[in-house]
Amino acid sequence: MSAETGPGTGTRPRPVRRFRAVLLAWAAALAAADLVIKAAAEALLSDGQVIDLGLVNFRLLYNPGVAFSFGSSLPSWAVIAATGLIIVALAWYLLSSAPTMTGLSRAGGALLLGGAMGNFIDRLDGRGVVDYLHTGWFPTFNLADVFVTAGVVFYALGTLRSAPRPGD
Repeated sequence: MSAETGPGTGTRPRPVRRFRAVLLAWAAALAAADLVIKAAAEALLSDGQVIDLGLVNFRLLYNPGVAFSFGSSLPSWAVIAATGLIIVALAWYLLSSAPTMTGLSRAGGALLLGGAMGNFIDRLDGRGVVDYLHTGWFPTFNLADVFVTAGVVFYALGTLRSAPRPGD
């Protein structure tokens, strides 16, 4: 053992810090990308314009609730407080588990945390989350929602991939 990571040093091994730092950096970058795209959507679509691309349309909507507008009748401070607490718990779990996760699970965690942070920050102005991707057959959503959904799938696949098989 090196002096830096030996018993009683009070420091964590470098790989542990690196896994956590990389996960946080990716989550922050994804949240920033989401917020930039939401700002562009607001600037381009604020006059009610709809851009039809066939399968997907761009149109501006605000969701004061959470997924599928659940909780939209609650005061914005309640939605902000609840989602903030969930994100803190999620971040704590992901950061404490990152060193033991598979790479796929860490990627899923970064996507999930980045999408959640993007929607949370967007929600802080009290208007709700900016949604702009519309299919006609599914509720309007945004890039952060895609990050969250893909993150859950990648995290689950990474976890299943590392699960012990029967007979092992």
